[in-house]
Amino acid sequence: MKYCLIVDDSRVIRKVSRHIVETLGFTVDEAADGQEALAKCDVKMPDVILLDWNMPVMSGIEFLSKLRDRPDGKSPKVVFCTTENDVAHIREAIDAGADEYVMKPFDHDTLQIKLQLVGAA
Repeated sequence: MKYCLIVDDSRVIRKVSRHIVETLGFTVDEAADGQEALAKCDVKMPDVILLDWNMPVMSGIEFLSKLRDRPDGKSPKVVFCTTENDVAHIREAIDAGADEYVMKPFDHDTLQIKLQLVGAA
């Protein structure tokens, strides 16, 4: 079973995302910020990471940069899930190593399509 880490400071977003991803057959864990997410990656590297941009402690873009610098950090598929929708933010996310980008709020079908695009669903 594929393992997904949901990284978002909003408990509600994590809960909604968890429900969607579990219906797609993933095992799910959650982190409230990038630092917590890196600690979870130390324990077990996810197959997929749903990543928020704006979080306390460590932002999504900082987390992604640190993840991709790790020897084992190239393998997870990373989908940014954020309200940041301008071209500059999207380009920065892709340049930092994101595989896909989805706007909040998203629904089951949208997230499923994005996960299919990255080969995870």
